[in-house]
Amino acid sequence: MKNIVLVGFMGSGKTTVGKLIAEQTGMPLLDMDAILVERAGKPINEIFAEDGEPYFRTMEHELAKELSETEGNIISTGGGIVLNPENIDNFEKTGLVVCLLADAKTVLDRVKHDNARPLLAGDKEQAILDILASRKHLYESIQHKIDTSGRPSPVPTAQEIIALYESNKP
Repeated sequence: MKNIVLVGFMGSGKTTVGKLIAEQTGMPLLDMDAILVERAGKPINEIFAEDGEPYFRTMEHELAKELSETEGNIISTGGGIVLNPENIDNFEKTGLVVCLLADAKTVLDRVKHDNARPLLAGDKEQAILDILASRKHLYESIQHKIDTSGRPSPVPTAQEIIALYESNKP
């Protein structure tokens, strides 16, 4: 296992948990959304508005392929990384992929004040319900899953992932 790859719906805790794992292991955290923003020179909601979601997904796929060839990193993916099965296949070849799950209420609580999420424009609660429903089977298909719903602290989640990573080392 070279990398720890965190996937899951927006607000499931990928970045927060990734930061904790980085602090505890000394491994660098690579946040895919932050890298894509830096490379595009504009926020994700502007990429969606100006270039479209297909363009963003192409950028995301290329970055996933690039990062899957690295080692010793914690990779925090965007929530839509699961939309292209090749992304998960590439990450599974070189790392431990863990899906963080969260129910709609937990997600809404975590993202209700975040207005930079292009897929949540308008009725946030309905958008969360709709997107979660459409991606549920994709998240559920990932071998390692941890439900973060209602957890008061991300610390136990980070510890579970570190233990899983250590037990899967060759």
